[in-house]
Amino acid sequence: MKQSIRITELVCYLAVFEVGSTTLFFLGADAGRDAWLAMSVAALIGLFLLMMYLLIHRTHPELDLYGVCRKQFGKVIGTVVNLAFVGYFTYEASRNLRDLGELTILTLLDRTPLMAIILITLIVVANTVRYGPYVVILTCAGFLPIMILSYLTIYTLLVSSGLIRYEIMLPVLEHGFQPVWSAAVPEIVSFPFGQTLLFMLFFPLVKKKRKLGRSVIITYLITAICLILINQINVLVLGPTRAINSTLPLLQVVQLIEIAETFERFDVLFVFVLVLGLGSKMAAFFMGAVMGLHKITGWSYKMWTVVVSVCLYAIAFISPNYPHHIWLGIKVVVTYVTPFFQVVLPLILLVVIGIRRKWGKQQS
Repeated sequence: MKQSIRITELVCYLAVFEVGSTTLFFLGADAGRDAWLAMSVAALIGLFLLMMYLLIHRTHPELDLYGVCRKQFGKVIGTVVNLAFVGYFTYEASRNLRDLGELTILTLLDRTPLMAIILITLIVVANTVRYGPYVVILTCAGFLPIMILSYLTIYTLLVSSGLIRYEIMLPVLEHGFQPVWSAAVPEIVSFPFGQTLLFMLFFPLVKKKRKLGRSVIITYLITAICLILINQINVLVLGPTRAINSTLPLLQVVQLIEIAETFERFDVLFVFVLVLGLGSKMAAFFMGAVMGLHKITGWSYKMWTVVVSVCLYAIAFISPNYPHHIWLGIKVVVTYVTPFFQVVLPLILLVVIGIRRKWGKQQS
């Protein structure tokens, strides 16, 4: 089975992954009209994290995240750390699964049971994941042109409709820099910018790595700028107060588009693109968990796909309702759990790599 990919395929998937479920929420709500500044700060911190991930990859270009942990931490500790990463990726996939189910009920199928929607979604995504990284990356990367065209269409229609009011952004830093920093760290850093950690599993799949780092960083920066612009639309159209109190702010923005009293209901286009992004992101985390279990145990990849599917279906219903699901993800997991996997463990890994390399030189 072919599992090697090209740089262009990887960076396209990175862009789709970063957009993913990000536009579903209003990021930096605590910063109000300065949400764009909060996202910019978080994006810069996320860039340093991405550079750290690339640096770790350069030390062992033939190994993925699981392989590097096992090599540097040893068999026992490495296995424990790898299982922790598997748990983290599994939970993230389950969140995307629940988000997709709730979005479908809120916008399209309000009379369909949530359990049925999640089950159908899981079957479709699992059927793609079972073919391995090459098929998933190639398939999801193909969604990028659709997403670019759709978001460009939405932005153009908003501008032509006169709904965007740039004066709402003023005054800048009305309450100082503290609200911006509090909104950015750790919430926006953890989601979505720090989630590029997952791509440490996919870097080794690239055959020609000569321009890997530069291509990944450029793609990250372009995607980050686009996300900042899309997120700020919520403020420029709805205003800070309405944007903060809205369950699906960008969907509400798109529903306001009306051209010549003829062209409307562009929210269907937005939901379609959002479903593609959510599905792609879920597939990435899903695949990351399956790859980890396959490498740790040596058992069949397809068998673990089935096992993880069952786990995802169960974990998706941990929260009794959607508000609790949002609270658990943002106020608990993103704030206290995610930084451990995105920042602490990679830093420890990088330090261990440096110490072992220095020790090896002294011994030689």
